[in-house]
Amino acid sequence: MKRISVLIFAFLLINSCNKEYKPRKIASIEVSKFKINNSSIRAIVAIDANIVYYAGSKGDFGYTKDAGKSWNTEQITYQDSINPQFRSLAKNGDDFFALSIANPALLYKISEDKTELVYSENNKLVFYDSLKFFEDGLHGIAVGDPTEDCPSIILTFDGGKSWGKIECSSLPKFDDGEAFFAASNTNIKTIGSTVWIASGGNKARILKSDDFGKTWQTFNTPVIQGNGPQGIYSIDFFDKNNGIAIGGDYSKPKENKANKAITKDGGKTWTLVSDNQNPSYKSCLQYVPNTQGKEVFAVGITGISFSNDSGYTWKEVSKDPYFAIQFVDKNTAWLSGHQKIGKLVLN
Repeated sequence: MKRISVLIFAFLLINSCNKEYKPRKIASIEVSKFKINNSSIRAIVAIDANIVYYAGSKGDFGYTKDAGKSWNTEQITYQDSINPQFRSLAKNGDDFFALSIANPALLYKISEDKTELVYSENNKLVFYDSLKFFEDGLHGIAVGDPTEDCPSIILTFDGGKSWGKIECSSLPKFDDGEAFFAASNTNIKTIGSTVWIASGGNKARILKSDDFGKTWQTFNTPVIQGNGPQGIYSIDFFDKNNGIAIGGDYSKPKENKANKAITKDGGKTWTLVSDNQNPSYKSCLQYVPNTQGKEVFAVGITGISFSNDSGYTWKEVSKDPYFAIQFVDKNTAWLSGHQKIGKLVLN
Protein backbone atom coordinates (compact mmCIF):
# COMPACT_ATOMS: atom_id res chain seq x y z
CA MET A 1 0.00 0.00 0.00
CA LYS A 2 2.83 2.38 0.88
CA ARG A 3 4.55 1.68 -2.46
CA ILE A 4 1.31 2.35 -4.36
CA SER A 5 0.87 5.69 -2.55
CA VAL A 6 4.40 6.72 -3.47
CA LEU A 7 3.81 5.81 -7.12
CA ILE A 8 0.54 7.78 -7.22
CA PHE A 9 2.26 10.82 -5.69
CA ALA A 10 5.10 10.60 -8.20
CA PHE A 11 2.62 10.35 -11.09
CA LEU A 12 0.69 13.38 -9.88
CA LEU A 13 3.91 15.36 -9.41
CA ILE A 14 5.16 14.57 -12.92
CA ASN A 15 1.76 15.30 -14.42
CA SER A 16 1.62 18.62 -12.58
CA CYS A 17 5.11 19.62 -13.82
CA ASN A 18 4.20 18.81 -17.40
CA LYS A 19 0.88 20.66 -17.32
CA GLU A 20 0.73 23.28 -20.05
CA TYR A 21 0.43 26.82 -18.75
CA LYS A 22 -2.65 28.68 -19.92
CA PRO A 23 -1.57 32.27 -20.65
CA ARG A 24 -3.66 35.14 -19.37
CA LYS A 25 -5.55 37.59 -21.53
CA ILE A 26 -4.78 41.12 -20.39
CA ALA A 27 -6.72 43.94 -22.01
CA SER A 28 -5.43 46.85 -19.94
CA ILE A 29 -3.40 47.57 -16.82
CA GLU A 30 -3.08 50.12 -14.06
CA VAL A 31 0.30 51.42 -12.91
CA SER A 32 0.83 53.25 -9.62
CA LYS A 33 3.23 56.15 -10.16
CA PHE A 34 5.78 57.63 -7.76
CA LYS A 35 7.45 60.91 -8.66
CA ILE A 36 11.24 61.05 -8.47
CA ASN A 37 12.24 64.70 -8.86
CA ASN A 38 14.75 65.79 -11.49
CA SER A 39 16.06 62.31 -12.31
CA SER A 40 15.71 60.15 -15.39
CA ILE A 41 15.81 56.52 -14.29
CA ARG A 42 16.99 53.77 -16.64
CA ALA A 43 18.15 51.18 -14.11
CA ILE A 44 16.27 49.46 -11.29
CA VAL A 45 16.74 46.41 -9.07
CA ALA A 46 13.37 45.09 -7.94
CA ILE A 47 13.43 42.90 -4.83
CA ASP A 48 9.78 42.22 -4.02
CA ALA A 49 6.39 43.91 -4.00
CA ASN A 50 7.57 46.39 -1.36
CA ILE A 51 11.22 47.01 -2.21
CA VAL A 52 12.86 48.49 -5.30
CA TYR A 53 16.20 50.28 -5.75
CA TYR A 54 17.14 52.69 -8.52
CA ALA A 55 20.09 54.67 -9.85
CA GLY A 56 19.36 57.93 -11.64
CA SER A 57 20.77 60.52 -14.00
CA LYS A 58 21.71 63.00 -11.27
CA GLY A 59 24.06 60.76 -9.32
CA ASP A 60 21.18 59.63 -7.13
CA PHE A 61 20.78 56.16 -5.64
CA GLY A 62 17.43 55.59 -4.00
CA TYR A 63 14.98 53.01 -2.74
CA THR A 64 11.66 52.31 -1.10
CA LYS A 65 10.99 49.51 1.36
CA ASP A 66 7.31 50.23 1.93
CA ALA A 67 5.84 49.92 -1.58
CA GLY A 68 6.47 53.56 -2.45
CA LYS A 69 5.05 55.27 0.63
CA SER A 70 8.47 56.71 1.45
CA TRP A 71 11.78 56.99 -0.40
CA ASN A 72 15.39 57.26 0.71
CA THR A 73 18.02 58.80 -1.54
CA GLU A 74 21.80 59.03 -1.47
CA GLN A 75 23.60 61.63 -3.58
CA ILE A 76 26.90 60.52 -5.09
CA THR A 77 29.39 63.16 -6.27
CA TYR A 78 32.75 62.63 -7.94
CA GLN A 79 35.56 65.07 -7.09
CA ASP A 80 33.01 67.41 -5.48
CA SER A 81 31.66 68.59 -8.83
CA ILE A 82 30.50 65.70 -11.04
CA ASN A 83 27.16 63.98 -10.52
CA PRO A 84 27.54 60.62 -12.31
CA GLN A 85 24.79 59.89 -14.78
CA PHE A 86 23.87 56.34 -13.81
CA ARG A 87 22.18 54.06 -16.33
CA SER A 88 23.29 50.73 -14.87
CA LEU A 89 22.58 49.15 -11.51
CA ALA A 90 23.16 45.60 -10.23
CA LYS A 91 22.92 43.83 -6.88
CA ASN A 92 25.41 41.27 -5.62
CA GLY A 93 24.71 39.93 -2.17
CA ASP A 94 24.10 42.91 0.10
CA ASP A 95 25.97 45.35 -2.15
CA PHE A 96 24.85 47.42 -5.13
CA PHE A 97 26.94 48.53 -8.08
CA ALA A 98 26.06 51.67 -10.05
CA LEU A 99 27.86 52.53 -13.30
CA SER A 100 27.83 55.89 -15.07
CA ILE A 101 27.92 56.73 -18.74
CA ALA A 102 30.38 59.10 -20.48
CA ASN A 103 33.86 60.24 -19.52
CA PRO A 104 35.05 59.47 -16.90
CA ALA A 105 33.37 56.09 -16.45
CA LEU A 106 32.64 55.62 -12.74
CA LEU A 107 31.63 52.33 -11.10
CA TYR A 108 30.59 52.56 -7.46
CA LYS A 109 30.09 49.82 -4.89
CA ILE A 110 27.30 50.91 -2.57
CA SER A 111 27.18 49.12 0.78
CA GLU A 112 25.14 49.75 3.89
CA ASP A 113 28.04 51.50 5.63
CA LYS A 114 29.94 53.13 2.75
CA THR A 115 30.08 53.99 -0.95
CA GLU A 116 33.37 53.47 -2.76
CA LEU A 117 34.67 53.86 -6.30
CA VAL A 118 35.87 50.44 -7.52
CA TYR A 119 36.59 51.22 -11.18
CA SER A 120 37.15 54.31 -13.30
CA GLU A 121 38.20 54.89 -16.88
CA ASN A 122 39.25 58.07 -18.62
CA ASN A 123 38.85 58.20 -22.39
CA LYS A 124 37.02 60.70 -24.56
CA LEU A 125 35.18 57.78 -26.22
CA VAL A 126 34.25 55.88 -23.06
CA PHE A 127 30.53 55.17 -22.61
CA TYR A 128 29.33 52.21 -20.54
CA ASP A 129 25.80 51.00 -21.14
CA SER A 130 24.86 48.12 -18.85
CA LEU A 131 25.96 45.95 -15.94
CA LYS A 132 25.04 42.48 -14.64
CA PHE A 133 26.24 39.85 -12.21
CA PHE A 134 26.16 36.12 -12.84
CA GLU A 135 24.27 33.72 -10.61
CA ASP A 136 27.40 32.63 -8.70
CA GLY A 137 27.85 36.13 -7.28
CA LEU A 138 31.57 36.17 -8.02
CA HIS A 139 31.47 37.02 -11.71
CA GLY A 140 30.14 40.28 -13.08
CA ILE A 141 30.24 42.06 -16.43
CA ALA A 142 29.73 45.59 -17.75
CA VAL A 143 29.69 46.54 -21.43
CA GLY A 144 30.26 49.79 -23.25
CA ASP A 145 30.81 51.37 -26.62
CA PRO A 146 34.16 50.91 -28.38
CA THR A 147 37.13 53.01 -27.41
CA GLU A 148 39.19 51.04 -29.96
CA ASP A 149 37.97 48.58 -32.62
CA CYS A 150 36.18 46.27 -30.17
CA PRO A 151 33.46 46.60 -27.55
CA SER A 152 34.46 47.80 -24.09
CA ILE A 153 33.94 44.96 -21.60
CA ILE A 154 35.03 44.94 -17.97
CA LEU A 155 34.86 41.86 -15.73
CA THR A 156 35.05 41.00 -12.06
CA PHE A 157 35.89 37.57 -10.66
CA ASP A 158 35.78 38.45 -6.97
CA GLY A 159 32.26 39.66 -6.42
CA GLY A 160 32.87 43.23 -7.54
CA LYS A 161 35.86 44.09 -5.37
CA SER A 162 38.06 44.62 -8.43
CA TRP A 163 37.35 45.06 -12.15
CA GLY A 164 39.52 44.76 -15.26
CA LYS A 165 39.03 45.58 -18.92
CA ILE A 166 39.39 42.84 -21.57
CA GLU A 167 41.96 43.55 -24.24
CA CYS A 168 40.71 43.89 -27.82
CA SER A 169 42.77 40.89 -28.89
CA SER A 170 40.37 38.69 -26.87
CA LEU A 171 37.16 40.28 -28.18
CA PRO A 172 35.19 40.39 -31.45
CA LYS A 173 35.93 43.31 -33.74
CA PHE A 174 33.31 46.02 -34.14
CA ASP A 175 32.62 47.92 -37.35
CA ASP A 176 32.55 51.70 -37.28
CA GLY A 177 29.17 52.72 -35.93
CA GLU A 178 28.41 49.50 -34.04
CA ALA A 179 27.83 50.06 -30.33
CA PHE A 180 25.38 49.41 -27.49
CA PHE A 181 22.40 51.29 -26.05
CA ALA A 182 22.20 52.59 -22.48
CA ALA A 183 18.42 52.50 -22.54
CA SER A 184 17.33 50.17 -19.75
CA ASN A 185 20.29 48.10 -18.48
CA THR A 186 18.79 45.09 -20.29
CA ASN A 187 20.96 44.51 -23.35
CA ILE A 188 22.82 41.94 -21.20
CA LYS A 189 21.36 38.61 -20.05
CA THR A 190 23.09 35.99 -17.92
CA ILE A 191 22.12 32.37 -17.19
CA GLY A 192 24.62 30.17 -15.36
CA SER A 193 28.04 30.92 -16.88
CA THR A 194 26.50 32.14 -20.15
CA VAL A 195 26.08 35.79 -21.11
CA TRP A 196 24.44 37.36 -24.16
CA ILE A 197 24.94 41.00 -25.20
CA ALA A 198 22.99 42.80 -27.95
CA SER A 199 24.41 45.55 -30.15
CA GLY A 200 22.97 48.22 -32.42
CA GLY A 201 23.84 51.01 -34.80
CA ASN A 202 25.67 49.91 -37.92
CA LYS A 203 25.00 46.27 -36.97
CA ALA A 204 22.56 44.48 -34.68
CA ARG A 205 24.38 41.43 -33.39
CA ILE A 206 24.47 39.07 -30.43
CA LEU A 207 27.74 38.53 -28.57
CA LYS A 208 27.75 35.30 -26.56
CA SER A 209 30.13 33.79 -24.03
CA ASP A 210 29.69 30.47 -22.22
CA ASP A 211 32.60 30.96 -19.79
CA PHE A 212 31.87 34.16 -17.87
CA GLY A 213 33.17 36.42 -20.65
CA LYS A 214 36.56 34.83 -21.27
CA THR A 215 35.85 33.75 -24.89
CA TRP A 216 33.26 35.05 -27.32
CA GLN A 217 31.14 34.21 -30.36
CA THR A 218 29.09 36.63 -32.47
CA PHE A 219 25.84 36.02 -34.32
CA ASN A 220 24.03 38.21 -36.81
CA THR A 221 20.37 39.13 -36.43
CA PRO A 222 17.80 40.47 -38.91
CA VAL A 223 16.78 43.30 -36.54
CA ILE A 224 16.76 46.74 -38.17
CA GLN A 225 20.30 48.18 -38.37
CA GLY A 226 22.50 50.46 -40.41
CA ASN A 227 22.67 53.75 -38.52
CA GLY A 228 23.02 55.14 -35.02
CA PRO A 229 19.61 54.80 -33.35
CA GLN A 230 18.69 51.45 -34.96
CA GLY A 231 19.25 48.04 -33.44
CA ILE A 232 18.56 45.85 -30.40
CA TYR A 233 17.84 47.68 -27.16
CA SER A 234 16.83 44.79 -24.91
CA ILE A 235 17.06 40.99 -24.73
CA ASP A 236 15.77 38.30 -22.41
CA PHE A 237 16.09 34.54 -22.32
CA PHE A 238 13.55 32.14 -20.82
CA ASP A 239 16.20 29.40 -20.76
CA LYS A 240 19.51 28.76 -22.51
CA ASN A 241 17.79 28.13 -25.85
CA ASN A 242 14.74 30.38 -26.01
CA GLY A 243 15.15 34.13 -26.12
CA ILE A 244 13.68 37.33 -27.49
CA ALA A 245 15.10 40.66 -28.63
CA ILE A 246 13.42 44.01 -29.15
CA GLY A 247 14.41 47.52 -30.17
CA GLY A 248 13.83 49.48 -33.36
CA ASP A 249 14.72 53.01 -34.36
CA TYR A 250 14.74 55.47 -31.46
CA SER A 251 14.54 58.40 -33.88
CA LYS A 252 11.32 56.94 -35.35
CA PRO A 253 9.70 55.39 -32.28
CA LYS A 254 6.31 54.75 -33.87
CA GLU A 255 7.78 52.92 -36.84
CA ASN A 256 7.08 49.20 -36.58
CA LYS A 257 9.79 47.68 -38.76
CA ALA A 258 12.01 44.63 -38.14
CA ASN A 259 12.35 45.38 -34.43
CA LYS A 260 11.38 42.07 -32.78
CA ALA A 261 13.12 38.71 -33.14
CA ILE A 262 13.02 35.31 -31.46
CA THR A 263 15.67 32.60 -31.08
CA LYS A 264 15.24 28.93 -30.23
CA ASP A 265 18.88 27.85 -30.44
CA GLY A 266 20.58 29.95 -27.80
CA GLY A 267 21.04 33.06 -29.93
CA LYS A 268 22.75 31.52 -32.96
CA THR A 269 19.85 32.27 -35.32
CA TRP A 270 16.98 34.75 -35.03
CA THR A 271 13.58 34.98 -36.71
CA LEU A 272 11.78 38.28 -37.08
CA VAL A 273 8.28 38.68 -35.70
CA SER A 274 5.90 39.97 -38.36
CA ASP A 275 5.85 43.75 -38.81
CA ASN A 276 2.07 43.48 -38.71
CA GLN A 277 2.45 42.89 -35.00
CA ASN A 278 2.97 45.76 -32.61
CA PRO A 279 4.76 46.99 -30.60
CA SER A 280 6.90 49.58 -32.33
CA TYR A 281 10.15 50.80 -30.71
CA LYS A 282 10.70 49.51 -27.16
CA SER A 283 13.66 49.89 -24.82
CA CYS A 284 13.03 46.94 -22.48
CA LEU A 285 11.29 43.59 -22.38
CA GLN A 286 11.00 40.72 -19.91
CA TYR A 287 9.47 37.27 -19.69
CA VAL A 288 6.92 37.15 -16.89
CA PRO A 289 8.12 34.69 -14.21
CA ASN A 290 6.36 31.35 -13.83
CA THR A 291 4.51 31.56 -17.14
CA GLN A 292 6.64 28.97 -19.00
CA GLY A 293 7.99 31.60 -21.37
CA LYS A 294 4.53 32.44 -22.70
CA GLU A 295 3.94 35.90 -21.24
CA VAL A 296 6.18 38.85 -22.13
CA PHE A 297 5.98 42.57 -21.35
CA ALA A 298 7.73 45.30 -23.33
CA VAL A 299 7.99 48.98 -22.40
CA GLY A 300 9.29 52.15 -23.99
CA ILE A 301 8.47 55.78 -24.64
CA THR A 302 5.65 54.46 -26.83
CA GLY A 303 3.90 52.72 -23.92
CA ILE A 304 3.50 49.21 -22.54
CA SER A 305 2.71 46.09 -24.57
CA PHE A 306 1.92 42.48 -23.64
CA SER A 307 2.27 39.13 -25.38
CA ASN A 308 0.80 35.83 -24.20
CA ASP A 309 2.32 33.65 -26.94
CA SER A 310 6.06 34.10 -26.34
CA GLY A 311 6.28 37.33 -28.30
CA TYR A 312 4.68 36.37 -31.60
CA THR A 313 1.61 38.60 -31.17
CA TRP A 314 1.23 41.71 -29.03
CA LYS A 315 -1.38 43.98 -27.51
CA GLU A 316 -0.88 47.52 -26.23
CA VAL A 317 -2.10 47.68 -22.63
CA SER A 318 -1.01 51.21 -21.66
CA LYS A 319 0.22 54.38 -23.34
CA ASP A 320 2.29 55.39 -20.29
CA PRO A 321 5.96 55.83 -21.26
CA TYR A 322 8.62 53.91 -19.34
CA PHE A 323 12.24 52.94 -19.93
CA ALA A 324 12.49 49.65 -18.03
CA ILE A 325 10.42 46.92 -16.37
CA GLN A 326 11.39 44.24 -13.86
CA PHE A 327 9.07 41.58 -12.45
CA VAL A 328 9.37 40.23 -8.92
CA ASP A 329 6.70 37.57 -9.34
CA LYS A 330 4.01 36.57 -11.81
CA ASN A 331 1.72 39.47 -10.86
CA THR A 332 4.01 42.31 -9.79
CA ALA A 333 6.57 44.45 -11.62
CA TRP A 334 8.39 47.71 -11.03
CA LEU A 335 8.99 50.19 -13.86
CA SER A 336 11.28 53.19 -14.29
CA GLY A 337 10.92 56.29 -16.41
CA HIS A 338 11.56 60.00 -16.63
CA GLN A 339 11.29 61.38 -13.10
CA LYS A 340 9.16 58.45 -12.01
CA ILE A 341 8.97 54.89 -10.75
CA GLY A 342 5.93 52.77 -11.50
CA LYS A 343 4.43 49.67 -9.92
CA LEU A 344 2.35 47.27 -11.98
CA VAL A 345 0.03 44.76 -10.30
CA LEU A 346 -1.85 42.19 -12.38
CA ASN A 347 -5.05 40.68 -11.05
